[in-house]
Formats: sequence, C-alpha cells, structure tokens
Amino acid sequence: MNNLKATKRDNTTSGETNKLRAKGFIPCILYGGKNPNAKISIEKKSIKNILNSDSFLSTVIELEIDGKKEKVLPREVAYHVVSDEPIHIDFMRIVSGSKIIIEIPVKFKNNSESPGLKRGGVLNIVRRKVELKCPADKIPDDIIIDLAGLDIGASVKISSVKLPENVFPTISDRDFVIATVAAPTIVKEPEKPAEEVPAEGAEGEAAPATEGGEAAAPAKEGEAGKKDEKGKEQAKGKEQVADKKASTEKKQTEKK
Repeated sequence: MNNLKATKRDNTTSGETNKLRAKGFIPCILYGGKNPNAKISIEKKSIKNILNSDSFLSTVIELEIDGKKEKVLPREVAYHVVSDEPIHIDFMRIVSGSKIIIEIPVKFKNNSESPGLKRGGVLNIVRRKVELKCPADKIPDDIIIDLAGLDIGASVKISSVKLPENVFPTISDRDFVIATVAAPTIVKEPEKPAEEVPAEGAEGEAAPATEGGEAAAPAKEGEAGKKDEKGKEQAKGKEQVADKKASTEKKQTEKK
C-alpha cells in the first residue's frame, strides 16, 4: 500500500490555489463517510510516480493528515490543458463494509507459453479495464489473465477469469470478451507490371519522309505488287495503240 502525507489548506480563492501550485503542491479534496469534506494538499513530487501509473484510480492509498491516517481511493484527476500537469485530485474515504464500483486494469502473463502467439498470432485486447463491484476495503490491484495454452482463434471471456471473493463484474447479462488470439495479418505486395517488349524491327527504324517532311506510312503488304501489275498493263495498252496506229497508216499508204 502506498503512503502519502497531506496537509490541510484554508485557501479559498483561485489566486491562493495557484500560489499553492507554484510551490509544488497539488490541491485536493477528501470526501465520503460520515466526516465532512476536507480541503488538503499533497506535494507533487511525492505522488508523481503512482499518479502516472495506469492503475492510479484503483490504487488504495493510506493518507496521513496531521498525524491521522485513513485509507482513501483516488476518484478523479484534473490536468492543465496546456502543460498536462495535475492541478487537482479528488480522494474518497474507504468505509469498511461498503461496496464501490471501480475499473480495474487487465494484465496478461505467460505470453511465451501461448501456441497461437508462438505461431505469429496477435493478442487482440478488447478490454484494457473491467468495471467491477467490490468491497471498498478489498479492491484488487489488477485482473491477471493467463495466456498459457491459448491457440489462434481462442478468446478469453470474463467467465474464465478467477475474481476475488465478493468481487463481480458490473455487466452481468452477458459473458463478454476481454481478449482474443487472432491470426496474423498477411500483407500482399502489389504485383509489378510486366515490361513492354518492343515490336520486331521497330527499334532503330524510321519511316521514309514524304514531301513536306512528314513521315510516310509503311506500305501494306501486296500494295507494291499491285502497282507493278498496273504499270505493266498500262505499258501493254500503249503498245497495242501504237501497233494499231501503225497498221492503219500502212494501209492508207498502200491504197494511194
């Protein structure tokens, strides 16, 4: 159990409270039980270590005020909006026999003995804290979950957790999940695009330029042969016309 010393304070204005903070003290309020509320202050450096822990709001503290000791429980911490330093703490007196509702942090053990985690599984924590109803003088420090023997796909529910005597979860209408051992996530790398292969004969070849400097389109297959045949037919036709003309002139000469 953590022990802290506190002193009573009489300051009532915000200016006096700010001076107290400047001296390294945190203004606090103590309430609960049959005693009246009390304004107290605690030295910041004496509480800073336990204040930064995840289980601070569920930690029972023995507070000594002017030589008188009593068990208290932190219920709320206010922080500065800019510096994030604690500027006020509320403490509640623990009354024997009473019950309180409190959030208890969840911790895990035997991670190395879990077959699922050994095979690359991932511990998926659904609830990092569980709200419990328990006796004010018997608050558990944490909830321990044993991962030994858990394989991929296994889940840990509240019914499988052994809680101290007279300690119960506030959610009683269902068997809720605290954590699971999930399969590893495999990230598939994107496929590389196939490299383009240049067409045969395209590399290093250029189309002949036409009049005006524009590149001429390559001739289609068979066009050259068609042009040669057409030229031969035209030449043959011209020869026939010339032979016919010569024959006509020869006949006219013979008649004369």
